[in-house]
Amino acid sequence: MVKTIGIILNGATGRICSTQHLENSLIPIRENKDLLVNGEIVTPELLLLGRNEKKLSEIANKFKIQNWTTDVNSALADQNYPIFFDAASTHLRLNLLKNAIDAGKHIYTEKPLAPSVEDGKILLQNASSKNIKHGVVEDKLFVPGLRKMNHLIKENFFGRIVNFNLTFGWWVFDGTSQKSQRPSWNYKKSGGGGLLFDMYPHWRYVIEGLLGPIKRVVSANWTAQLDRVDEEESSYKVDVEDSSATILELDSGAFGTILSSWATRVRVEDLFTLQIDGTEGSGFSTLRNCWTQRASSTPRITGFNLGGDKTTLEFKTNFLQDWEEVREIATYKNPYRFGWEGFIEHVLTDAPFISDFSAGIRDIELSEACLKSGVTNSWIPLSK
Repeated sequence: MVKTIGIILNGATGRICSTQHLENSLIPIRENKDLLVNGEIVTPELLLLGRNEKKLSEIANKFKIQNWTTDVNSALADQNYPIFFDAASTHLRLNLLKNAIDAGKHIYTEKPLAPSVEDGKILLQNASSKNIKHGVVEDKLFVPGLRKMNHLIKENFFGRIVNFNLTFGWWVFDGTSQKSQRPSWNYKKSGGGGLLFDMYPHWRYVIEGLLGPIKRVVSANWTAQLDRVDEEESSYKVDVEDSSATILELDSGAFGTILSSWATRVRVEDLFTLQIDGTEGSGFSTLRNCWTQRASSTPRITGFNLGGDKTTLEFKTNFLQDWEEVREIATYKNPYRFGWEGFIEHVLTDAPFISDFSAGIRDIELSEACLKSGVTNSWIPLSK
């Protein structure tokens, strides 16, 4: 016996929704029929929602989905679809979610949940008053590298954690020599753009999910590329930050840094790296892999090795050789699929779902704190 659950996917023609949420998560759940809830197979019945009829039709045909529409009101009125998912433009999200809550839909949404903490609190209050289930996409903790890092933390591999360092970024072309890899609204305040609201919600749940609550932050934020060209080949001024450097203090007493930029060329193992240092060892994670160095195998470094030759600097130390790669701890599953399976079970059974609107509000709080710190040049505390 197969049970179906109706899901409206708003922003279905966008890259994130069509690839991660559809192709890599919901379609495999539908095709494989391997999602069990209380011993019953559950499969999604999908309604695609967007603004471009041609693109909607193409995606519907690709994934053999019968129902799609450009009419938001008709989608929200359809009682066959109790879940509303939003992956459309950030600046439109608040009103869409308010309308979906008014229509009695359970809400699952991409981040950021809202343009401000206060707006997020209003959404949470409205959803709670109507007994509506709610969740925010928090996928990065489920990538293989961070799952391994989390396993190390639970095994107390690090001892007392003293430092951490998160780096992220790549070069996003400005649209002149090459077409930009990101839509122009990402670089406009009116479109809900900016690096802090796009990426720091991820860094909040990654850091707090692994290492515990953030106590306070101090941040510098800047715009590296001042002028860009949009999809219509029109020039515009960037009025949001595309780079940020942040220091964080955790409740545990550990300190760490976040360095993120859309204006940096990749010269490390991955677009994302996280190093955690502890008294008993260190871990270094990319999205896919993880390496460790135990205290017992830490090399005794006494200073810079500049070599003995006056004309050349001969570097003989290989600082990578004392790191050991962490084995795979589980069969790979797309990180977005973890969220969908958890949220569907939450809707059907009241099972706990940690990344609810409260978590989404906490994500926004970090972004707001970093923005405020950049203006005031001061440490900003986060709520308890």
